[in-house]
Amino acid sequence: MPDAVADGRREDDALPPGDYGLLVPDGWFRIPLEPGGWKGPVRALAERVFEGQDDTVLLKREFSRAVVARAEEGYENGGVELYISTTSVGPVPLSASLLVTVVPAEGDVRLEAKGRSQQITEVDLPFAGPATMRRTRSVPDAGDPTGNHLPVTVVDYAVRVPNTRAVLLLTFSTSLDPFADAMVEMFDAVARSLHWR
Repeated sequence: MPDAVADGRREDDALPPGDYGLLVPDGWFRIPLEPGGWKGPVRALAERVFEGQDDTVLLKREFSRAVVARAEEGYENGGVELYISTTSVGPVPLSASLLVTVVPAEGDVRLEAKGRSQQITEVDLPFAGPATMRRTRSVPDAGDPTGNHLPVTVVDYAVRVPNTRAVLLLTFSTSLDPFADAMVEMFDAVARSLHWR
């Protein structure tokens, strides 16, 4: 049994966690962001999204390119895993994603509100501790490389990793503007499932 430290905590309590866990909705596909490790999962994701659609070879290729580009960008910025929703309600796909990023101790994570389209809130995640949440709504430029012209809602949660100066950043996004509030509630439920291991 570990010895108690001066303030009454156990020694184990002063160690940083070795990992984290999240509960995501059924139909969310996980892509680990390791160098060269996302090609197989992206191929499997494209197969799932376009299952039973034989005449969509070009769409599948473009979709795969966009996901690979997102994975590469996420990895370059410290991303460790990317989740993409493959869920639909009837014929409507529930467009949503989650990028998990570890920002090291020397990194600068300040979620600041810039303009009326952003909201900052301090929240307490039941299993992970205090966090800063920022909600942003933006309209893509006409020349957006993804071809998206719909408003995008992004919700960031910045959570300090216990007993370190590192920050875990959860970045959710959706282009379902009419249902943004409902999607944000779902994002909040996922964030509240965050726990340290």
